[in-house]
Amino acid sequence: MKRMLLTAVASMALVCGPAALSETMMGEHKVFLPQDIKWGAAPTSLPAGAEAAVLYGDPTKEGMFALRVKLPRGYSIPPHTHSKGELLTIISGNFSLGLGAKMDRTGAVSLAAGSFSSMPPGVPHFAFANEDTVVQINAMGPWGINYVDPRDDPRLNVAPKERQAPGRD
Repeated sequence: MKRMLLTAVASMALVCGPAALSETMMGEHKVFLPQDIKWGAAPTSLPAGAEAAVLYGDPTKEGMFALRVKLPRGYSIPPHTHSKGELLTIISGNFSLGLGAKMDRTGAVSLAAGSFSSMPPGVPHFAFANEDTVVQINAMGPWGINYVDPRDDPRLNVAPKERQAPGRD
């Protein structure tokens, strides 16, 4: 009888252990009301003009995180990839998301508030905000962004691409 009881307790510990461990890793309970979110500068890996707020975790370290990004109307993120999967939830506004290594707005999908997208690692994609928009990114850190064209990377301070007039070689 004792042996059966010990086996049952050991089995429960094995089953509940990972859940208990992940709950322990989450830390203290937190609540963020929209008016209490503290916005600051977005990561320097994003084009200028965005604001960000880390709600959970640390995007620069191993582990889960939740990052909200506030984008002004007309904001765009050139084609890029991520080394880890990314979950996007559109909190407010309208966010367009397109696939591919070239920014072809005609093929982008318009995501209204309440929309959700899951992006696997390594998939080239681009995005733009059609109006003031807030997007939440949930992913595993460390989070990074790799631009398809290095000239698009704001961290490199490379001069903007030269634009040739139509018909010029």
